[in-house]
Amino acid sequence: MTETMTWLQAIVLGAVQGLTEFLPISSSAHLRIISEIWFGDDAGASFTAVTQLGTELAVLIFFAKDIWRIVGAWFAGLRDRTRRGLDYRLGWYVILATIPIGVLGFVFKDQIRTAGRNLWLVAIMLILFSFVFLAAEYVGTRERPLEKITRRDALVMGAAQCLALIPGVSRSGATASAGLFVGLEREAAFRFSFLIAIPAVLASGLFSLKDVFEPVGEGLAASGPQIAVATLIAFVLGYVSIAWLLKFVSHHSMVWFATYRVALGLLVIVLLQVGAIAA
Repeated sequence: MTETMTWLQAIVLGAVQGLTEFLPISSSAHLRIISEIWFGDDAGASFTAVTQLGTELAVLIFFAKDIWRIVGAWFAGLRDRTRRGLDYRLGWYVILATIPIGVLGFVFKDQIRTAGRNLWLVAIMLILFSFVFLAAEYVGTRERPLEKITRRDALVMGAAQCLALIPGVSRSGATASAGLFVGLEREAAFRFSFLIAIPAVLASGLFSLKDVFEPVGEGLAASGPQIAVATLIAFVLGYVSIAWLLKFVSHHSMVWFATYRVALGLLVIVLLQVGAIAA
C-alpha cells in the first residue's frame, strides 16, 4: 500500500531539490538519502522529476535572455542561411545533446524508478564520480569560452548527461566534467550544462506528473497542493543556487564538491553497514 506524503516531507524535500539541483552533488541522491534518514521512506522518482519543474523554471527565468536569443536565432537561421551564427549553432547543439538522454530515459524509465534508487548504488556513485570531477579538473585545459563550443563538445556533454539517470552521479557534475575534459572554461561548461538540461528535465517532469499522485514502484503519494508548494520552494531556492554556483565556479574548482560527495557517500555506506538505514 502506497503511503501518503506529509506536509513536512513535501516542504523539506522541495527545499532539498532547490538547493542541490544545480550543484554537482546530485539532487536525486540527496532526496533519496534525506528521505530515508529523516523519514524512513523514499519520496520516489516521480516526485523528484516533478519538483524539478520548479528548478527548471528557475533556469528559464535566469537564462531568459539567452534562451530567447538562441531560439530566435535558430528559427531565423532555418529561414536564412546568412543568419547562422553562434546562437543558431547553440540551438542545434542543445537539440543534439538532448537526444541521448531522451532515448535512454524512456527505455530505462522503470529501472530508474526502482533498482536505480538503491542506496548502495547511490553511495558508490557519489564516491566514484567525485574522482571523475577531480580528473576533469586536472586534465581539462579550460581555455575555450562558450563562444568556441563545437558540435563535438555538445555531443560529448549530451552523452555525459545520460549518466544523470543514475542517482548519485549529478547531471551538472557529469556534463560540466565532460565540458572540462574537452577544454571548455569551467563557467562555460556549467552554462551549457544548464541549457541542455532544460528540454530533458521538462520532458521528464511532465511525463512523471501523472505518477506522482499514485506512484509506480517506490514512492510516497503526494497531494496537488503539496506538489505545488514543494515545486515553488524548489524554484525559489533553485534560482538562488544558480546565481551562487556560476559565481563560485568562476573562481573555484570542483574539488570542494568532490570532497563533500566522498564524505557523504562514506557516511551512507557506514549507515547502511550498521543497519541504521535500509537500502
